[in-house]
Amino acid sequence: MKDAHIADAADFPDIRDAVRKTCAAFPGEYWRKLEEQEKYPTEFVKAMTEAGFLGALIPEEYGGSGLPLRAGAAILEEVHASGCNGGACHAQMYIMGTLLKHGTEEQKKKYLPKIASGELRLQAFGVTEPTTGSDTTKLKTRAVREGGHYVVNGQKVWTSRALHSDLMLLLARTTPVDQIKKKTDGLSTFIVDMKAAQSAGTLTIKPIKAMVNHSTTEVFFDNMIVPAENLIGVEGRGFHQVMDGMNAERILVAAECLGDARWFTDKSTAYVSERQVFGRPIGQNQGVQFPIARAYADYRAADLMVRRAAELFDNGQPCGPEANMGKLLASEASWKAAEACLQYHGGFGYAREYDVERKWRETRLYQIAPISSNLILSYVAEHILGMPRSY
Repeated sequence: MKDAHIADAADFPDIRDAVRKTCAAFPGEYWRKLEEQEKYPTEFVKAMTEAGFLGALIPEEYGGSGLPLRAGAAILEEVHASGCNGGACHAQMYIMGTLLKHGTEEQKKKYLPKIASGELRLQAFGVTEPTTGSDTTKLKTRAVREGGHYVVNGQKVWTSRALHSDLMLLLARTTPVDQIKKKTDGLSTFIVDMKAAQSAGTLTIKPIKAMVNHSTTEVFFDNMIVPAENLIGVEGRGFHQVMDGMNAERILVAAECLGDARWFTDKSTAYVSERQVFGRPIGQNQGVQFPIARAYADYRAADLMVRRAAELFDNGQPCGPEANMGKLLASEASWKAAEACLQYHGGFGYAREYDVERKWRETRLYQIAPISSNLILSYVAEHILGMPRSY
């Protein structure tokens, strides 16, 4: 494939090159073996940490690189374009934003340097619950203040990396629903020492076997004690505190989708140019060319929206519409590229050694998580276009 898309993605070239070199040590065979054994990519996460990539967005005064979100997006894009998967560790990049923006100086000094160095992992985000899904304002997990601590009871689900994280950013209800004026009030964020809570027997983690190897879990809180000093920011303002993190999450996940789209298009273009059927390459047929070309055009368009979202975020400007639409467009572009790649590999697309079926399964997730395409469309319809609420 011609490298026009690489040239287009040429911001932060030194960082991108370093990411590619790191990822070169983790080929498809590494990821296939992890799936077979249902294991977490510990070696990959360690390499990413030691290279400084997971501390890229942490300010220099706390041991990080102090880079903008756009640099984080470039890192994750290259991870996925290299055939690897950033889902094992990407949460650390956006979770720490809530701590950085709303935490006390004491909290930042206590946690951020150790997160940047890899001594501590902050990769678990406790938000989604079995009965509330993406309706964050209806969370039922309760945190009740008792003197110098909070007592937490409840359950979270689809909490990826909980078994491989030292800390969790937890969103819980601190004021009952019948005592709040606005539905976004009464929620608070906490830093949870998961290892201490597990040792105390007040936090239980149950793995969920899934179609992709994302180490996702259910987490149960049974009278878990969280010191009051672990409350982030003002009690009851947790929903607003995590919204910035959610916009960052959408931008970073969109960047991963862009990387997937590049990987699939590279694979497709190379394969159809070489695969001979009836005496000529199958890529000579326009019926084969057009879906690949369409997916590439969609990728380029999505890339522009994601860049715009990151630019707004890094300048401290509202970016909700761009972050959401960027994630929507990028996830659809990567899926179109994945579908074309699998289709034109034919039976070989199902052969694990080609890695197409693995990446195909991985990229399909992004139309569902961290927010579904339908919810984004609803957001666009109601909050941008001003249509009546659908619920």
